[in-house]
Amino acid sequence: MARTGAMPLIRPALPDGPYLVVGLARSGIAAARMLRPHGEVLACDSGRPELPDDLDAEVESDGVGLLERAGVVVKSPGVPQEAPLIEAARARGVPVLGELELAWRLLPNRFVAVTGTNGKTTTVELLGAIWRAASFPVAVAGNVGTPLSALVGEVEPDATVICEVSSFQAEDSEAFAPDVGLLLNVEEDHLDRHGTFAAYREAKLGMFRSQTPDQVAIAPPGFHLPGRARRETFGDPGELPLPAADIRLRGAHNLENAMGASAAALAAGVPAEAVAAALRDFAGVPHRLEEVGRSGGVLYVNDSKATNVASARRGIEAFEGGVHAILGGSLKGGDFTGLREPVRSRCRGCYLIGEAAEQLERDLAETVPLRLCGDLEGAVDAAARSASPGDVVLLSPACASFDQFRDYEERGDRFRALVPRA
Repeated sequence: MARTGAMPLIRPALPDGPYLVVGLARSGIAAARMLRPHGEVLACDSGRPELPDDLDAEVESDGVGLLERAGVVVKSPGVPQEAPLIEAARARGVPVLGELELAWRLLPNRFVAVTGTNGKTTTVELLGAIWRAASFPVAVAGNVGTPLSALVGEVEPDATVICEVSSFQAEDSEAFAPDVGLLLNVEEDHLDRHGTFAAYREAKLGMFRSQTPDQVAIAPPGFHLPGRARRETFGDPGELPLPAADIRLRGAHNLENAMGASAAALAAGVPAEAVAAALRDFAGVPHRLEEVGRSGGVLYVNDSKATNVASARRGIEAFEGGVHAILGGSLKGGDFTGLREPVRSRCRGCYLIGEAAEQLERDLAETVPLRLCGDLEGAVDAAARSASPGDVVLLSPACASFDQFRDYEERGDRFRALVPRA
């Protein structure tokens, strides 16, 4: 594996355009901007068929009329594989690639990629903090807020790019091969998109498939990863460059994140002292076990990014007890029975909201008192009335947010605004 400061492997060439960008959310717009200097850009989005004024691109609502001219389709992560335009492109033999793949091809930088069901954002931001503690240039991108495409032409060539990779992004990749690839975990999620856990797992592992022997693949013990990269594992706290008790992040799951980040950083040649310094100081990211206030001796914690059962379980288990958990939102497939044990052992009550409320009520029956609250405002009010000094009101929904909010960030911001002030 190339050490810090060494050049990465040469990327494959960008395919010839014209480039038809499908989906004009954040990553799609960034992809259109990135590709404009390389050829004609076409674009489509059924819900918002307009690009910003600074982009010169032909836009349609469904894109069928543009497909005949396209040399490659650039699929945004939120666009499903079954979308008619995507199926039509593949039927015609038009290549379909994701924004992540194309941006990686245009970035000359050393590349660290993090995937997994839970902990990606925290780990990516922690790795950024580790690089900064070592005074190494770094740029952080992916689902954490900055699309990878936005870094093209903007980041210095000697900076390491650290990127969060979702299953949606990985399944749209062809040659993507990070210099260091880190898999944190794989648990049931996104069955509404991938159909089966096996298909979801296969998508997650896709980013390791094209790695070479000069690169590194890191995973917990027992995972069989595709590709030819050198394998490393993490999971032993004794391998950390500091005592586990000195890590600032809360919870057993964050110890796992810290061990994964440490393994990736050390594999990339970052000094152990810098890893230890960052682990002592890093307090986490917004919407992930974020302590947002205290009132009447009750702690309020925003864990809105916990959008699946495994993540919510870890959020609840981060506290010894006295938890008033706000659960619910839009359904993603699967059930909530995996929450029964942590709810029974750590919670005083659960406050159920949104589309998933009735299924949560069925799946968590006979654990703790359950209340159907309708919306977040009602849940926060009910939890605040029930909580006693020393308790925790925890928003850890185990669901996506799209039934009542634009995204998990808007949901978390709303929770923060609803917290009663002392």
